[in-house]
Amino acid sequence: MYLLEFNWNPITGIDIIGNFKIHFYSLMWVTAFVIGWHITKRIFKREHVKIEYLDPLFIYTVLATMLGARLGHVIFYQPELFSQDFFSVFLPFRFNPKFEFSGFSGLASHGAAIGIIVAMFLYRRKYKYKSLMWILDRIVIPVASGAVFIRIGNFINSEIVGKLSGDFPLGVRFIQEEYSKHDIVKLTGIQDYKAAYAAVTNNPKFASLLEAVPYRHPAQMYESFCYIFVFLILLYFYLKTNKGDKPGFLFGLFLVLLWTVRFFVEFVKIAQVDGRDDYIWFMNTGQVLSIPFILIGLYFMFVYKQKSTYH
Repeated sequence: MYLLEFNWNPITGIDIIGNFKIHFYSLMWVTAFVIGWHITKRIFKREHVKIEYLDPLFIYTVLATMLGARLGHVIFYQPELFSQDFFSVFLPFRFNPKFEFSGFSGLASHGAAIGIIVAMFLYRRKYKYKSLMWILDRIVIPVASGAVFIRIGNFINSEIVGKLSGDFPLGVRFIQEEYSKHDIVKLTGIQDYKAAYAAVTNNPKFASLLEAVPYRHPAQMYESFCYIFVFLILLYFYLKTNKGDKPGFLFGLFLVLLWTVRFFVEFVKIAQVDGRDDYIWFMNTGQVLSIPFILIGLYFMFVYKQKSTYH
């Protein structure tokens, strides 16, 4: 018996022309970046940093996030794409087995984190108004807020779904994760895949198809909910304590909190690549990759001492 259960079968975007559509997932990314820009602007004003440095910081962050996330996914989860469909690694299209617009799907947060750190190093080499650690300590606050929206986007897309929820009182049927577009058209006999998906939840004739979809953990929303607290905790330490003045503390706290959340939520996620278990001992790839981030975070919180100030 589920105390809270529902069927998740939404439209995922707005059709524009042909196979091109505006995905709500993409809009979540835009929302994350816009809100992050405003948070960073408030930080700059609070600390009397020239706003002229904000736009290049934003550009570096956006490019690093997207490129790092994409490369991270391919390197950590689908390295075969380099040989099987190389251009799909960098472009929002699939070329193999057939050409189609796919959007920028397949993004890994571990890769995004590495990309942002590298980008902040490069940004600091060009703009020397503050130290690299000052920038990292501040940039993690908007990054944490952005993570909330990215996971909501994953939920909208019915991707990164959880394992079977069993006796847990919360369960979600991800209809569009269970049936591909090709499968749902074939099973319902309805040629418009959007109408076919809608029929599964709205037409009693297809009740058997609905019943065949198992209840799963909404792992994306677990993660999104936890990231709200990661953001609020960072904001509290920045605004209400003197920890924001300790180089490396906020950066380290972010790494510890965010990747600890990720580590535990991974226990209820299925493998991110179909047919790939990805387990090392009792941990999957996401958990193994999270451990170094947590250890690095602890180092910056409790051991790191900045040797020199910026000039």
